[in-house]
Amino acid sequence: MEDYHKPDQQTLQALKDTANRLRISSIKATTAAGSGHPTSCCSAAEIMSVLFFHTMKYKVQDPRNASNDRFVLSKGHAAPILYSVWAEAGFLQETDLLNLRKIDSVLEGHPVPRQAFTDVATGSLGQGLGAACGMAYTGKFFDRASYRVYCLLGDGELSEGSVWEAMAFAGFYKLDNLVAIFDVNRLGQSDPAPLQHHVEIYQKRCEAFGWHAIIVDGHSVEELCKAFGQAKHQPTAIIAKTFKGKGISGVEDKESWHGKPLPKNMAEQVILEIDEKIQNKKKLSPALPEEDAPVVNIRNIKMPSPPSYKVGEKWATRKAYGVALAKLGHANDRVIALDGDTKNSTFSELFKKDHPSRYIECYIAEQNMVSIAVGCATRDRTVAFASTFATFFTRAFDQIRMAAISESNINLCGSHCGVSIGEDGPSQMGLEDLSMFRAVPNATVFYPSDAVATEKAVEIAANTKGICFIRTSRPENPVIYNNNEDFHIGQAKVVLKSKDDQVTVIGAGVTLHEALAAAEQLRKEKIFIRVIDPFTIKPLDKKTILENARATKGRIITVEDHYHEGGIGEAVCAAVVGEPGITVNRLAVSHVPRSGKSAELLKMFGIDKDAIVQAVKVAICKQYM
Repeated sequence: MEDYHKPDQQTLQALKDTANRLRISSIKATTAAGSGHPTSCCSAAEIMSVLFFHTMKYKVQDPRNASNDRFVLSKGHAAPILYSVWAEAGFLQETDLLNLRKIDSVLEGHPVPRQAFTDVATGSLGQGLGAACGMAYTGKFFDRASYRVYCLLGDGELSEGSVWEAMAFAGFYKLDNLVAIFDVNRLGQSDPAPLQHHVEIYQKRCEAFGWHAIIVDGHSVEELCKAFGQAKHQPTAIIAKTFKGKGISGVEDKESWHGKPLPKNMAEQVILEIDEKIQNKKKLSPALPEEDAPVVNIRNIKMPSPPSYKVGEKWATRKAYGVALAKLGHANDRVIALDGDTKNSTFSELFKKDHPSRYIECYIAEQNMVSIAVGCATRDRTVAFASTFATFFTRAFDQIRMAAISESNINLCGSHCGVSIGEDGPSQMGLEDLSMFRAVPNATVFYPSDAVATEKAVEIAANTKGICFIRTSRPENPVIYNNNEDFHIGQAKVVLKSKDDQVTVIGAGVTLHEALAAAEQLRKEKIFIRVIDPFTIKPLDKKTILENARATKGRIITVEDHYHEGGIGEAVCAAVVGEPGITVNRLAVSHVPRSGKSAELLKMFGIDKDAIVQAVKVAICKQYM
């Protein structure tokens, strides 16, 4: 970045005038809406003015241009001032602001990517900086472009641990293209923030995390211009001392005004007072970016060759995931992998070995890892795959939930699912993950049962919009599919079938193999079962399940290495509810497990071949009772 040049007085006054116009627009919008956060907007007015009309480089009419500087409003409740900025710049109409929060308006209560100028949804506090880190990492190491990333945080959200996971990440990777701005306006929602205006403590914390930290008067456009003009070989934190409700007489720096619009009469008076401070109506225009971001194509990524497994060979699907991801990395140089220090268990280390520059080690910070993936995937710059133990994604559920609201295309792989991992015990066993990911809107949940299916799942996920979750297992199980087997989302496989089948058994991963073993045992007693591999749990292949259930006298048994709640059994029940003559018996993990050998635990929880044999016999007997 070029050396700092102090702006002339005319520019400084124009920035002050812009800040006050942003205040007025935010007050008008929230009063018209009858809800919103005008005081949170007003504390950030000078910050937003200087950022968007002096510091940032972007094309106003092309907000998602790959070379534009990025901005993330982590304090998403201040959305009206973001919308006011884009009206001031000319992308929105001033009249659009008066439709804030209406059902037919794109200007929602918090930023969402339905707005062309919003990359990631915010509002669940503490997540914006992680996404900004992903954007900055992409800009520095993948795009190698000059765009910079700015993230505005409120002081209240600085109590969130996820903020400091992101701070540690940015400090470690020396993301010198990243600037975080702390809007330290002292007041939270119901109480003052814990540090109030002790900005020097924030500064020490930032420096301890490897950031260059500058304290400024957040209402001085000159101090802000100078702070934004400083370039260091590390990320920059601008700690802006501000006042909540700045410019609103009787409200500024007062408690109990969070999230409250000004009454109409009060708003009119305040607007008159602020308008009197404006000296010039002339609007500023932002500088244009240097167009040096490379053209990227992430469409229709295909594996360079088919799978190369032998039927009967034993492979853990977690290892097949690593093999497949490394292979996919050769097909497109925008495929990236992230992990949380479990790469030698999830086998993402195989990707790192082949493509070291495209692997991001996020360390043991799963919430931040998901946010980094979301940031990396914005503007279709990368195809991101993030992996850890399935159970550790539960701590990142809010990030995953917000990723769905962000319309993000990220791929998450959870290994070590279920009791079948064995001796490590319940803290390491993914037993809630299917339930969690099934609840995520527009998510696709893959549960491959062998190495071939896993490789196909990775390839399909890379080309699928929305959140994709791939559930992989620790035990080694035989390959059951030929390398040329075709797989599709929402299309189950009938892996065992005869005209004499009496029960349909649905399993996935380790339990599919238990079902096949049970079928072999039952066959010796002249009892035949149909076995289905769903491949995706969401969407579930209702048609195939019903067709086969009807062919087996309506009897379905589901068996899964997951808790009863929200897993395969409940998914099947939801698919067949209301269908006459269909009964479902669900075998699943019934309570918190313990350490033990894999086979011992499958037996203890009644999800092994013997339990399936018994359940089949009971189902058949019931028919004749």
